Amino acid sequence: MAGSSGGWTGGGLTARNVLRPKHIARAVFHPAWIPDAIDPTVERLKRARLIAGTIAAVGVYTFIEGGFAFDEMLENMLTASAVLLFITPLTVGVMLYVWRRGGTVRALKVPLLNSLKLLLLFVGTLVLTVVLLQTASGSAGLLLLVLGPLALWLVVVVARGAVHVSGNFFGTAATHRCLPPLLATVTTWLMAIPDLVTGDLHGLSLTMGVVFILGAPVTVTCIALLEAGRLRRRYGIRLGTHPAALPARPGGPMPPMPPAPPRYGVPPQGHPYAPGVRPSGR
Repeated sequence: MAGSSGGWTGGGLTARNVLRPKHIARAVFHPAWIPDAIDPTVERLKRARLIAGTIAAVGVYTFIEGGFAFDEMLENMLTASAVLLFITPLTVGVMLYVWRRGGTVRALKVPLLNSLKLLLLFVGTLVLTVVLLQTASGSAGLLLLVLGPLALWLVVVVARGAVHVSGNFFGTAATHRCLPPLLATVTTWLMAIPDLVTGDLHGLSLTMGVVFILGAPVTVTCIALLEAGRLRRRYGIRLGTHPAALPARPGGPMPPMPPAPPRYGVPPQGHPYAPGVRPSGR
């Protein structure tokens, strides 16, 4: 788990990877304790959900209005951070209340704390990136030379990290595999509803504003329902079931693989140095 040596990154992160922000983002924001995918179709649905969520976060209206609003994007990033910090623990807390009849919270302590650490780590990195970008944009000379490359490095880390945390939604699948689609749905709706309530359509007409503001959360919701429905039908994973009561191995045990026919002069797989067989090339 995360508390063990190399448990968070899997032990594969080295000092050389500092120059590779994508590797840093993968190691930090998709840690080793996150469970592996159980269904390729679910992974494709996650990618579709990520694309729709990105549209919600960036905002189609910035392109329609004739340009990408950099300052507004930074404000949206900070707003998204605040929403994530508020809604993620709240939604998980509601689900803990729902699950209370099927088991105790104590059994979920480790994965929940790991997810909280990942959430705080991502939000902290995101806020630091925004602060550095704002500071670098108003700087000059030596300070700009120092802050500029660091800010750009963090931008790559955060952008790549956002891809990872949007797919695993801060590792909440380690608690319950239906939590990521639920959290994605709740978050995108909370990002969209304030604009509708306040009537802030960002300069678009009523029809276009409603379409572009609601388009992303509706799409994310539909994809999340497909994802949760597939988990329920194929693997017996239901959102309302306490994680301790779910199947230990979703989908049941894998059927045994038939033994491969032996090849002349080649030992069975897994025994390259079997007795009586001389390794090739020696």
